[in-house]
Amino acid sequence: MSTAQDRMFSIDDPSVPDVLGPENLPPSFFTFSPGEYWAEPRDSYWLEFSNWVLTQERGHGDRVQALGEWADRTLSGSNQALPDNESYLRIGFATESEYGDLAQFDPEVRFRLEVPTVEEKLKLVIESESDELIPLSERRRNRQLTEDERSETEATGAFRYLTTVGDAINLSNDFGVRLRLPPDAFWRAKAEKEWQPGEDWKLGVEQRVYYFHQDGWGTRSWFGAGRDLGNGWNTLLSSEAEWVHDERKFELSQTANFYKRINNRSTINPRVGVLGESKPGWRTTSVFADVTYRYRLHSDWLFAEVIPALEFPRDESFKDQASLVLRIEMFFSGSIERPY
Repeated sequence: MSTAQDRMFSIDDPSVPDVLGPENLPPSFFTFSPGEYWAEPRDSYWLEFSNWVLTQERGHGDRVQALGEWADRTLSGSNQALPDNESYLRIGFATESEYGDLAQFDPEVRFRLEVPTVEEKLKLVIESESDELIPLSERRRNRQLTEDERSETEATGAFRYLTTVGDAINLSNDFGVRLRLPPDAFWRAKAEKEWQPGEDWKLGVEQRVYYFHQDGWGTRSWFGAGRDLGNGWNTLLSSEAEWVHDERKFELSQTANFYKRINNRSTINPRVGVLGESKPGWRTTSVFADVTYRYRLHSDWLFAEVIPALEFPRDESFKDQASLVLRIEMFFSGSIERPY
């Protein structure tokens, strides 16, 4: 037995650097010649630009988050900031082509400073635009539009008080002003509820009422029903009605959204929708369809979108209007829920 034990031997496994060394890998492994592995990197405009973008996000993302945390501590009187405030700065560049008419890239900027205070019942919310003053037809087609096609609503600042009714209905009341001269005071309230009547469907309702001193009051009702279609696809069918006070009419929308996450970097979102109004009579004003392909270029803050769209507006006798939007977006924030 001792002789047998003396004859035992072991085989040393090759080290990882030896196995994965450039000289030991087959040529088919490389997208370049193996000899170029040791070559010095060549400077390029794209490399310099990408490094600059990465540096901006790493520096300014923390600053945006720190601003929210500082305001949180100041208003709440606490030494600790609440986690996961939803402050963000979104910067983008988009261009739209209509039947071969390619426009230049236009900058887009959106921001939100959301500051939770004591027990998260009261928040200070500063936003770059007021959703209530954006026409319904524009909100439904928001991703199809570039900055020069959107309505000017000015930034707003408001205190938001959050409450609940029972365990299901969430209520919020905002009191604030549009940040312009002269300032425009406003009040808005929102109630929302979600529930699941069965294994397949999820339902949600939302009711808004708002009053702007210079634009009057309005109300908006939204209902949505969604379910899993299988094979990674989900759908959301939604209906919305909004009362436009200054025009004394209702605006209506009916949309069908389909969504699929293709992989950990890309998603696809086809939609079809119908828009309408109640004045001079109940009628359709537009029919549209679009497909949003969204690709995560880097980490969770740099994205690209390609959006082919087709619209049939009443103003053009329902003649087809095709467009293609290309967009790049950057998010600067420490910890947020993405507003898309």
